[in-house]
Order: sequence, then structure tokens, then C-alpha cells
Amino acid sequence: MLIGIVGKPSVGKSTFFQALTQVPVPRAPYPFTTIKPNHGVGYVEIECVDKDFGKQCNPRTGFCKSGRRFVPVELMDVAGLVPGAHEGKGLGNKFLDDLRQADAFIHVVDASGSTNENGESVPAGTYDPINDIIFLEKELDYWIQGILSKNWQKLARLQDSAKRKSADVLNEQLSGLGVKAQHIAGALQKLRLDEKPMLQWSESEMLGFCVEIRKASKPMVIAANKCDVAVAEQNIKRMRERFPDYIIIPVSAEVELALKEASKKGYIEYVPGDPDFKIIKSLDEKQEAALEFMRGSVLAKYGGSGVQRCLNEAVFSLLKYIAVFPGGVNKLADSEGNVLPDVFLMPPGSTALDFAARIHKDMAEKFIRAIDVKTKMALGADHPLKHRDVIEIVFGR
Repeated sequence: MLIGIVGKPSVGKSTFFQALTQVPVPRAPYPFTTIKPNHGVGYVEIECVDKDFGKQCNPRTGFCKSGRRFVPVELMDVAGLVPGAHEGKGLGNKFLDDLRQADAFIHVVDASGSTNENGESVPAGTYDPINDIIFLEKELDYWIQGILSKNWQKLARLQDSAKRKSADVLNEQLSGLGVKAQHIAGALQKLRLDEKPMLQWSESEMLGFCVEIRKASKPMVIAANKCDVAVAEQNIKRMRERFPDYIIIPVSAEVELALKEASKKGYIEYVPGDPDFKIIKSLDEKQEAALEFMRGSVLAKYGGSGVQRCLNEAVFSLLKYIAVFPGGVNKLADSEGNVLPDVFLMPPGSTALDFAARIHKDMAEKFIRAIDVKTKMALGADHPLKHRDVIEIVFGR
């Protein structure tokens, strides 16, 4: 799974990325600070199962705080997008190519309206952030359309002469974008194009198909950044009214980054995503005032900085992944005594056999049965798993 952090230049994408990953990246108030994509690991949050067993887990990767397990997820921060990117403007072609394998996007938008369409600084409130959501949608739609258009006549003739299904032909062309067969089938059925020969599609039908493919294969959470600026609150309300189908989250990437830095230095206790923190070390007046501003203008007002919530929503609400723990009915620890050291993020519809294969291919090849550790019930290979299941795999030696 790969989550892409996207948006126009200078809206705080790299700050957002650093707040999630703690990976230092270039940050500056001018366009195209990021040129090569930054890769890092963020941590999605789940309720840990250790408390269900009265134990304390020992994660092999990630960490656990106050019964909340933070599980690693791969992130990518790409170069900023400007209008006309699908035609090669700005770093458009590179930007779009970098996004091919992303499973979902977090679109960072400057909710304060203080950067114009090219990422240039303007007075707060003078630019409408709604425009950024519209233009990113269009750029992605035209990008997909451009890829199809290059070979459209060849594909259409192939489909017609070989009497092949449109879904099969289109799947071969779009698989490199991370588009899945079910996305294509769903789009064709919704637009009633599944039985229409591709040679007879109009330009508007092709574009409509690309829109549906984008929605299905590249779902987005909107990170309404710079929510601490006064005008942002009204803009966020307007964005939610205009785009009711999007998850739109008030965000302050700067606040999240500052809180994590303060926690790292031992000044405060802070768990990512929390609506508050605890001061544990003596501070000077300036430091205390800064923290109180963050608490009042962001954490108390919006219930947190929003950064952690964006990642959680992308993984669990958009992609509908589930977290499954390996374990044993009689033993939750590994050979070194680590309790529940691992957890795997699995796509929706995953079965016990899929989980066995994720742990090790030998477990899948020699699968006998699975056991639900919580209920001690035996499970077959095709048993669908649930979020926060703890599963033991029994396999032949």
C-alpha cells in the first residue's frame, strides 16, 4: 500500500509529510521546493488488541502508546501540481508519473487561501481553495484520458476485430496506473458502456469513463491545511458544502510537527492524533505561549491537528483495509518473548488463506486451518477476516 501526498506548490505538503514521518525534507515558501518525490514511513493508528488479553504488546515495527498501536504505512510526497500539468506545465509530467502506483491520495489544500493557483504567496483569504480541489480532479482526469487517447484507435479496433470485451482491453492499458479490473468493470457498468463498442465512444463518454476510473482507483482525503489562520474555518465549511462526498479534515501540519518535536525533546507528552498534550518539563514564556496557542487555536477547536486523522481515514475509510494480528491460542509471544510483535494491514475481503500467504508462502501452500485466537474457533481457508482479528495459522511441516 502506498499513500501519495499531493497538491499544488507551497501549501505545506512537505511539512505534512515530515509531520507524519519525521523525515527531514526541504521546506520553503516558494514553488517546487520538492522536485524528486520524498519517500518515508508514516504510522496509521488502531486500537491494539493487547488489552483484550490483559497483556502489553512489544511491536517489532511501529509502536504502541496507551493501548493505541501505530502501524507502518509507506508514504510519498511528490512535486507540486499546477494547472496544465497534464500538458507538461510545471513539473506536471513527472508529478503524474510519480503517482502511478499510489493507492490513495491525501490532497493538501491551503484552507487559508494564501497561495494562488501557481503556489505563489497572496494575502490570506484572497484565493478560493475550492479551485484547488476542482483543478486537481481535472488534471488527474485529463492525465488518464491522455494515456488512453494515445492508443485509443488501436485499442478500439483490437476490441472490435477480436470481439474482446472492453473491460479486458482497457485493463491491459490501465493496469500500469494501479487501476484494477473491478474499477474498470464498475465504471463501464455505471456509464452503460460495457456493451458499447469502443469505436463508437464519444469524447465525452471517454472523459466520463476517466472520471469514474479516477474516483475508484485514486480516492482522496482532503487535508485542509493552515486551519489555524482565521479565514480557514469559513473556507473549510464552504469546501464541505461544495464537496459532500469528500472527507475534508481541518489540519495544521506545522502544529503537528512542532508538537512531535517538543515531545521528542522531552518537553511534553503527546500521542499523535490526541486533542491535547501534557507539559512535563519547565518552559520559558515564549515556549509556553506557543504551546498554548497551538492548544487553543487548533487542538481544542478541531479535536487535534488533523494530520494523524488524514492517514487513518485514507487507509481505513477510503481503502477499507483491516489490521490482523498473528497469534497463538496458547501463546501470544514469539520465541524471544515479544507479545503480539506483528500486525498486518490487509485489503478488504482478505481470507484466512490470504493472511497465511502474507506471513509466509509456506503457510499458504501447506495450510490446514486457521484459528480465531479470541473465540478459539477453527476457520477455513476462505473465511473472511475482520479488523483486529488475532489469527493462528495451522499448517503442515
